[in-house]
Parts: sequence; C-alpha cells; structure tokens
Amino acid sequence: MSKLTDLPKRILIGRALHSNKLGETLLPKRVALPVFASDPLSSVAYAPGEVLLVLSVAGVSAYHFSPWIAVAVVVLMFTVVASYRQNVHAYPSGGGDYEVANTNLGPKAGLTVASALLVDYVLTVAVSISSGVENLGSAIPFVVEHKTACAVGVIVLLTLMNLRGVKESGKLFAIPTYVFVGGVFVMIFWGAIRGLLMGETMKAPTADYTIHAEHQGLAGFALVFLLLRAFSSGCAALTGVEAISNGVPAFRKPKSKNAATTLALMGGLAVTMFCGIIGLAMATKVRMAEHPATDLLKDGTPVGDDYTQNPVISQVAEAVFGNGSFLFIVLAAATALVLFLAANTAYNGFPLLGSILAQDRYLPRQLHTRGDRLAFSNGIVLLAGAAAILVFIYGADSTRLIQLYIVGVFVSFTLSQIGMVRHWNRHLLGESDPAKRRHMVRSRAINTFGAFFTGLVLVVVLLTKFTHGAWVALLGMVIFYATMTAIRKHYDRVAEEIAVADEPGDEAVRPSRVHSIVLVSKIHKPTLRALAYAKLMRSDTLEALTISVDHGETKALHEEWARRGIDVPLKVLDSPYREITRPIIEYVKRLRRESPRDVVSVYIPEYVVGHWYEHLLHNQSALRLKGRLLFTPGVMVTSVPWQLDSSEAAKKRARKRAEWDAPGSVRRGPVVQPRKEKTATKK
Repeated sequence: MSKLTDLPKRILIGRALHSNKLGETLLPKRVALPVFASDPLSSVAYAPGEVLLVLSVAGVSAYHFSPWIAVAVVVLMFTVVASYRQNVHAYPSGGGDYEVANTNLGPKAGLTVASALLVDYVLTVAVSISSGVENLGSAIPFVVEHKTACAVGVIVLLTLMNLRGVKESGKLFAIPTYVFVGGVFVMIFWGAIRGLLMGETMKAPTADYTIHAEHQGLAGFALVFLLLRAFSSGCAALTGVEAISNGVPAFRKPKSKNAATTLALMGGLAVTMFCGIIGLAMATKVRMAEHPATDLLKDGTPVGDDYTQNPVISQVAEAVFGNGSFLFIVLAAATALVLFLAANTAYNGFPLLGSILAQDRYLPRQLHTRGDRLAFSNGIVLLAGAAAILVFIYGADSTRLIQLYIVGVFVSFTLSQIGMVRHWNRHLLGESDPAKRRHMVRSRAINTFGAFFTGLVLVVVLLTKFTHGAWVALLGMVIFYATMTAIRKHYDRVAEEIAVADEPGDEAVRPSRVHSIVLVSKIHKPTLRALAYAKLMRSDTLEALTISVDHGETKALHEEWARRGIDVPLKVLDSPYREITRPIIEYVKRLRRESPRDVVSVYIPEYVVGHWYEHLLHNQSALRLKGRLLFTPGVMVTSVPWQLDSSEAAKKRARKRAEWDAPGSVRRGPVVQPRKEKTATKK
C-alpha cells in the first residue's frame, strides 16, 4: 500500500496489532456493559414514547394504561434476562441464539435465528442513530433539517471507531453511557423528591395540550388490540439483550460468570430507568401523538406542520430540571450521544455472528477474517453499508423504522428458549446427581416460561405490527435465509468437487503428452524470453502461434523468424475478421478434441509496467485470452513477464515504502536488533 493510503489508515484506525495481542482486547465488566448493553439501556429514551404514541390513538384517557404496560415490559425483561443467564453458562463459545438453536433444533432453526439476528442488528443501527439524530435535533435545528445526511455521517464515524478494535471503542463509549445512566437516575431521584417530598407541580411543555382521539371510547377487542400494540412497541426496550450471549468470548475470565453478571446489571438498570421515565411522564402530563401536526391541539387548534415533537425523555427532563438548565443540557447531550452509541451493540454482535456463520460456510469466508485491529472489519463495513441504505430509504425516521423493529429479536428469543428446553431435557436423561438435576430442572423451568412468554409476545408483535411495516423485517429475514442457504450449497458443492478420493482419479494420472504453444505477435525481447522458457519445460511438442490480421506484417514476421534461425516452428492462423482471441481458443479446443489425454500449455509474453495508467495501454488481449482459457479444460496458462523500466522505478518506490514507518506503526522509534555476543574460541 502506498504512503497516501497507509498514512490515513493508520491515523484513522491505528497501528496494526499482532495476532498474539488478541488476549489484550478482552473486556472487563465495566467496559463490557456499555459495549454490549448500550442498546437496551438507551432504548429507554424512546420506548416510553412509543407506548404513549400508540395509546394516544384513543386519546389522553388511555394514558392511564401505560403503568400496566410498563409492568408487563418489566416482567418480560426479567424473564428474558433470567433465560439468557442460562444461555451464557451453557453455551459460552459466543454462538448465542444461533448456536443454541442450531445445536438443539437443527440447522434450519439455527439459520432462521441467524437471519432474524442479522436483520435485527441492521435495524438496531438504523433505529438508534435515527432516534439520536431526532433527539439532537431538539436542540440543534440544522440536524433535523438534514437528518438523513447527519445519520449517514454518524454511521461512518461509528464504523471508523469500531474498526479501531472492540476494547478501544468500548473505552470511548463507556463515558457517555455512564453519564446517560447517571443523568436518568438523577432525573428520577430529583423528580421524586420534587413531586413526593416537596409537593411541587412539574409540568411538561405539552402538559396543556390536548389530543384529538382518532378512535374515541374504544372498548372490547379494539381496546385489547390497542393495548397489545402499545405493549409490543414498549418491547423495544428489550432489543440488544441477546448481544451479551453472542459476545461471551469478548469477556475476561471467568467469561460466563462475567457475562451473566453484566446481564443482570443491565436488566436492573434498564427496567428501573424505563419505569421511572414512564412514571415521570404521567406525573408531568406529557402529551404525544402519532400525527402531532393534526392530532395535537393547543388551545383547541392543531399545532401544525411547523411543530417539532420532542421525545418523552426530553420533555420530562425539561419539567424536572428546567429548560436550558445545566442538568437538562447534560442529559440531552448524553441521550443523543448514547443513542448513537447504542448502535455499537450491533457493531459488536453482527461481525461476530457473521464470523461464526462464515466459519459454518453460510456467509463469505472473508467475514471470518480479522482486520488490522483484530476486529472483524469486513463484517463491520457490511453492517454499516446495510444500515446506511436503510436510513436513506426511510429518511432517518425512527417512527417508521421502529415498526420494522423487534420482530427479528423475538424470533431469536423464542427459538433460543425452545432450544434451551431441549438442551436441559437431553442433559437430564444422562444425569443422576440429585443436586445437578435440581439445578437443571430449575433452569428448564426458567427457559420454558421464557419460551412461552417470548412466543406470546412474538405473536402479538406480528399481529399488531405486520401491516405497519413488520413485513419488511420478515422479508429481510427470508432474503438472508435464502442467501445463506445458497452460499452454503455453493461451498458444499465446491468442496465435494475438489475433494480427493481414496482411489486416484484422472486428476492424479500423468498426461500422455504436453503440447506447448508460445503466442507471438512480433519478435522482441518478451517473445524470445517466452520461447526460451518454453524450451526449458521440455514439452513433447512446441510451436509458436501467431494470428494473421495483416498479410504484410505476417510476411515480415516469417522473414524475421527465418533470418534469426529460430528453431521453433511458427504456425499462422488466418483471421479474416481481425479477431485475436477466438482463433486461438478454437485452435486449442481442436487440439484437445484430437488428443483428449494431452495437456495444452499456452505461454503468453506480457509487459510489466510500473504505473496504473500504463496498464490501459498494454496486455489487454492477453487479459481477455487468459480469461477465456481459464474455462477450457486441460489447458494450462503461463504468463512470461518482461519488466519495463517503469516497473523497476515502481520496485524502488516499493522498497522505500517498506523502509518507511507510518505514524503510529512504531511507538518509540525504530526497533534496534540486539547485537550477538561474539564467543572466543580457544585454540
């Protein structure tokens, strides 16, 4: 790589790390929490708002159901956390839901879970960053006006940060995540003191607004359906929980114990923050509407298209801390930043899962390769590209994107828990120790309840969100599933074709003869070198081959050939239509038909140039010819290079680059090789 590309690369992602440094990239719990749990922790910034948005369809009177919906979300969160604590102990290798389903339910179930998780990770990036842009836009109007461009820019920035490595990016993300968590707890604590102890009245900016109910006085099945839809929207708080079970190998030892502790800590923080924000939203009378321009009324008049509806957490913070106060600004900035960083959960989960799938031959093998900083760079770039496309298509609108959300994650939740039930059933059959059996029975009960509850939620999500955009997520899962199945079939077919049989086949049989052909356009140094090299190979037959497109040039070639006394026969193929490639291909195929057990070896003289633009002026016919000959059985193609002066100059430039150290590639000056001590020999 040249200086021009190596220098920016080292500045952006840092110096390359040796493979034996992999152990130094493992994460302690304090760093693993913001790395793997930033998504569920940050989702409390928008999940309460999604609940209120759905309930607003029935008017403000439906808001009193929000605490009960919060309770249902909390029960589900604790159920999922308890279930995944069993997962990380039983399957610590990092396959997570995919490994559980693949091992216990079969490859098809495993591939379904993998498809669901890949879709969910892409949506995590799109939703988190879009929501972060909207939160930041409440303070900076420019961001809202150009939110698609800003969202794509944030994706690029996060991609560069993750390409620097998991541990380094985790340290960068830890501070804003902890500031956000601390800010929310301070807001809940101070709000409780003001409301309960001091008896003050706190009012959100929208407290005096009214909501025009689209469906007033809902009852019966319609009300139940509305509540289920609000509950499914609130379940967005659970996204990202599975990332810890997928990332167990990234923890320090004891890996399973540290991962389980991080899961429990994440669950406790998330439910406390979620319930606190819902409670403060009720106390401060926050008003939200799905269509604020027409359904949100101020003094009986719609607020209009110019109105910007701020998220619930922003309105609550303004009511508790006061608009423009220091704590309000800190929490607003931390909220926007942590929503951006919530995408980091996917940046760690997607590449790791992609690596495992590539190892199982369901995805291209390039995804299994670690980059300069020991991160799965190809997976990171693929995730960023898919999320950027989704953000562009949906205009970075989190309300539209969130309708696609959580379908995939609950598919993986449900199949994973069913797989864990079968896992415990299988182990119980061979276990006789009463204490271990009691532990397994308890674990199976937790996973059974988890499978039932998450399966029920999956049905609710599909029923309530399918027509609102969830079908797009299902379509994405189908596309991933079909693509990975096709890739696996291709790899299996190739492996079967190239596998060596126990008995030697035709590929091991020595050819009867080798017929060598040297392609000639005119007599020059590259041609003479190719002829000399072909003679060295000691073929059974050797001939030179030229294509006649101009009789005058062909006659001159014959005369020069005879004058120099070249002892290789020259064969001329006429080409009345001035084609070069086709006559050679047809001639080679004819030789193969006449002697199927012979091998035809074609030698092509080529120039080696030193500049990219010089490639446009040379070797085009040779390139086309090699491409065609590759698909001709029994034909070997050999390029005989002739280095031009410009290639020698390029070689010198390469030598200088090899001796040049990019900034950051060497920490403290050049490495000094220790001198070998001379040993005196006695005579």
